[in-house]
Amino acid sequence: MLRSLPPVAIALGVAGLVPFMLLGLGAVGANADRSFGAAEALVGYGAVILAFLGGVHWGFTLGEAEDRAAVRARLALGVLPSLVGWLAILCGIVGLPVSSMVVLIAGFTGTLVVEFRAQKRDLLPAGYLALRTALTCVVVPILTAVLVIRMIGGHVLL
Repeated sequence: MLRSLPPVAIALGVAGLVPFMLLGLGAVGANADRSFGAAEALVGYGAVILAFLGGVHWGFTLGEAEDRAAVRARLALGVLPSLVGWLAILCGIVGLPVSSMVVLIAGFTGTLVVEFRAQKRDLLPAGYLALRTALTCVVVPILTAVLVIRMIGGHVLL
């Protein structure tokens, strides 16, 4: 794939970090009710974004003339981020909120690893991996900080 990313894709990708930042701050706030709600919203948003990342790969694959086995494999891998996001939400529902963050961190990291492999096979548009790497390098530390701060019972004054 030789197409480069349109500037609007980059701008929207960066704008998509705003909810992570705001919800991350809210999730470690001093007000227990608000911080719990923000943490739940952060997990939900993270799950939605993971599902979106899988969908992106479906879009890449459906336009390709690869062999059928490769297309099936890429489509199957495209579903995994959605399932990981759903698992993160499920962890919160069954009372394992710390696990929700761990699952999201693993999901974003794992998706990026798969994308690095796809890039080696020239299956991604120019600039896509750089954008995804930059975004993941913001999202994963936010999720990790929320996880650690909530695990130690800390908060920030907001």
